[in-house]
Parts: sequence; structure tokens; C-alpha cells
Amino acid sequence: MENPVVDSKSGFNSATRTFHSLRPPLELPPPNSSLSVTDYVFSVLRNSPWSDSVALIDSATRQRVSYSEFTHWTQTLAANLSSVVGLSKGDTAFVLSPNLVKVPILYFALFSLGVVVSPANPISTDSEISRLIKLCKPAIAFATSSTAYKLPKLRLGTIILDSPEFDSLMTTITAQNNLPLPRAEVSQSDVAAILYSSGTTGKVKGVMLTHRNLTASAASYNATSPQRETPAVFLYAVPYFHVYGFTYCLRSVVLSETVVLMERYSLRGMLSAVEEFKVTHLALVPSLVLAMVKDDLTDGYDLSSLESISCGAAPIGKDVIAAFSSKFPTAVIAQGYGLTESTASVFRALGPAEARRPGTTGKLIAGVEVKIVDPKTGESMLPGEQGEIWLRGPSIMKGYVGDSESTSSTMVDEWLKTGDLGYIDKEGFLYIVDRLKELIKYKAYQVAPAELEQLLQSHPEINDAAVIPYPDAEAGQIPMACVVRQPQSSLGEAEIIDFIARQVAPYKKIRRVAFVDFIPKNTSGKILRKDLIKIVLQTPFSRM
Repeated sequence: MENPVVDSKSGFNSATRTFHSLRPPLELPPPNSSLSVTDYVFSVLRNSPWSDSVALIDSATRQRVSYSEFTHWTQTLAANLSSVVGLSKGDTAFVLSPNLVKVPILYFALFSLGVVVSPANPISTDSEISRLIKLCKPAIAFATSSTAYKLPKLRLGTIILDSPEFDSLMTTITAQNNLPLPRAEVSQSDVAAILYSSGTTGKVKGVMLTHRNLTASAASYNATSPQRETPAVFLYAVPYFHVYGFTYCLRSVVLSETVVLMERYSLRGMLSAVEEFKVTHLALVPSLVLAMVKDDLTDGYDLSSLESISCGAAPIGKDVIAAFSSKFPTAVIAQGYGLTESTASVFRALGPAEARRPGTTGKLIAGVEVKIVDPKTGESMLPGEQGEIWLRGPSIMKGYVGDSESTSSTMVDEWLKTGDLGYIDKEGFLYIVDRLKELIKYKAYQVAPAELEQLLQSHPEINDAAVIPYPDAEAGQIPMACVVRQPQSSLGEAEIIDFIARQVAPYKKIRRVAFVDFIPKNTSGKILRKDLIKIVLQTPFSRM
């Protein structure tokens, strides 16, 4: 029976001043049931008409893995990791790898054991990895032959994914496994993953996602499963260590999709793969959509199989969407909105009609509630009114690992304060206006200004410094340093860029420098970033 106070178009409840989803409801197991996300996803797969279709394709080697192989290898790997390696429930596994066919198999095996999965960017520096290791405290690491050298010695060592040892663990039942192993009692409330999110202070935070969170994410895709005659063929140009690719790993199995993986990404390589494997769907970030719009880059490729582009991690401009639609009239761009803390997207555009609505990131997924809150008064806003987006539901994180202070400041009575400014219109579509947070979004990555500021301020010839987002057509935003030099210093832009580049991952690099006389701050010493942006972007500046 419909609730009379819930608007049938926007989902707004006038009594509670919250927004509710109008999507088909989720079918979730009891919150404290002994059921891992692997159990849930594989139960959905067993009922699929395509339960033995192709699961994974390596675009470089053409290796194909069927879903029967996928499930068998997952179970074999889990048994061997338990009996041979000694992994057990509650351990944490640090994963440092590009997108390999073996990565999703590893994830599902670890989930089934109750081992916490903690993946990181393989291009991270040694010092960055060291900070992550201190946060998640892993018992074991899984890396490739090209990334393992960055890792410290762990209790159960490091297993190399591109090695005969791992292949054997994944495909061969060992003597120890002749007898049935006791099943790990994994609860929905247990932590399943620790993913990383940079805060506005520059301090990296480990986001704890439970089996319940991941199950809810997978179930939301299952609830809105499109009717198809054949499985979708999805190419991921997003990494498995990012929450975007991490949750799509679950989506692909729930929907029995074929996933084409690229270990080393290139635009032309992606276009070739679309043509060769008849890719129907792409998972991209906005900068790649922009690249596809350019006149000459897609020439000579047959992209007629494309039906839809899933785009997340950062907003995409209306002009780019219009140009894309003009060039690829049969394919739509479906945007979404979410955070690592919300287990990725909680708003999605479903179907061509929603996807073609300009400027929106879609409608609320099932099971999630939203409040639009005035940041100054704390009042919940009406449809069409702007405020901070607050979220509540089964996909919202458990908290930040080892950081109760950040958890309590971000979570209020089970509500997640996103730090993002937006509004929901009278038809239930979300529009992102701006970020209240100070994070710079470079392509799909989050860059914390304070982390770069601390490095800049350590330079002997820099008196003071701040980092601001500088608009960029391809990346969305790039980090720009505003530097106050020491008296008599002749420090130049190239030297500053190089100084930072030697200490951080490539996506965090400073890419522009403005030399200024002072950094505007308030009485407590906090940088007045908006004032600085106005000064720098509206005034010609010297790079010398």
C-alpha cells in the first residue's frame, strides 16, 4: 500500500522531509545472517539463464574464463588459501595489482573465507603504501612481479599473482583438501573490504565496507536487471582497486555479464577491444568520454555494438554529453553518483530516457534514503532546494578503520554526510552543484590538497603554499600550487613540479604553479581556498 505522504514522482516524504527510492525493492538476507557476499552473488548466478556464459576476457591474451571456471577456481583458491597458506576469517589481504583476470577470482575467494580485501593503486609510492599498510594491518599481500618490491615483509608473506604458484592455488585441489574443510561462518555484519579515501585533511582513511554493504550493492543491480536476449559485454576502463570497479566486479557476476579487461589501458586499445569483442557497455570516467568525442580518435573503428556508457567518479559536462550523443546516436551515457563510503553509486540513470536527461546523475537506488540538508542550519530541504547530500541505508559504510573521530564527524545517527552540494528535483532526479569538500577530483582520483601543501611547505625555498583545483577540459580538475617564495628565491615552476612528482603517485602531481604574495587565511589559520581561487583564476599570474 502506498504511503500517502510520499510523493509518487520525487519520492519525497513530507512528514520526515526525506527522499525515498521508487525503484523495485531490494531482496536482502537478514542483516545478521551467516552469508558472505560471495554466497549471495553465486546464488543469484546459479539462477541465471547464462550461468555458464563467458565471465572474463583478457583483451591482450584473448584468454576466456567461463562462469563455471570462475566459480570452480574461486572455490579451489579459497580452499587452498585456507589449508595451504593459512588464511582465516578476520585476516586482511592487501592487494596491489592492475586489472588482471585473476583479481575478481581472488576477491570472491577471500570474501568467502571472511578475509578482509584491501586493494590499493599499484602505482602508489613506497611511502604511500606504507601508510595504507599501517591502516589495514594485513596478514598477507597479493601483488604482481612488477609491484611486489614495494611491499614490506608480512606474517604470511606476499603471493605473486602472475606466477605458477598462484595458478596452482587457483586451479589445483591439493592433498590437504581431500577432506571437506569447515565452512567459514561469515556474517553480513562482518567487514569484507577496506578501501581508501583521502580526507580533506590529507590523511588517508580506510573505509570499512561490510558483507551487508556489498550484498546491498549487488542486490541493487539485480533488482533493476535489464531484460536482454544475450549477456551484456562490458569493458572496464576503471580499476578494480577503486570502489567503481570494485562494485562492478559484483555487478558483472550478478548480471552474468562478460567483462573485457585491459591490464594496460590505452584509448586505441580500448577501441580495438570494443570492435573485436563486440562490447555493448563501457565503464569510463569523464576524461575518456571526452577523448572519444574528439574527431579523429575513433575513426576506423567499428563501434556499432555500443549501447551504453556508464560514467562515474566525477561529473561530466552537458556539452560533452551533447557532443557524444551527436557522434554516437545509438549509445547513451548513464551517469551515477556515489562515494567509497556509500559502496559506490546510490543514484543511477536507468534506461535511455533517464540517461538522456541533461545534467542529472539519475534517481535513487532501492533501500537508500536521502536528506538534502542546509549546511548552516541543519534543516532538511524540499525538492528543488540545494543542500548537503546525506545518505542512509544498507550500503553505507561501517566507518573508518582506526579513526573513530572521522567516523563520528561523518556519520550522524546512521546518516552519512557526503560533503557534496546538490538537489533533487520534483521528479526525483539528483543534480550535483558543487563539492563542500576540498578534494580535487583529477579524472577518477581524489587528490587531497593538504597532503601536497605539507610537501610544498617542506621545501626550503617555499615560505607558504596552498593547492587549489584548476579547471581542465580533459581531467576535470588538476592540482595547482599557489606558492609564496622565500625572499631572494628564484625557484621556478618546473622545479616545484619536479619536487612534488618525485614524492607522489602520478595522478597527484602538481601541474600548474602560481607565485603569489600571500595565502589568504582566517583568524584560526585555515586557508580561505575560495578566496584564493578567485585571486588566482581572475588575475594574471607569473610562473617565473
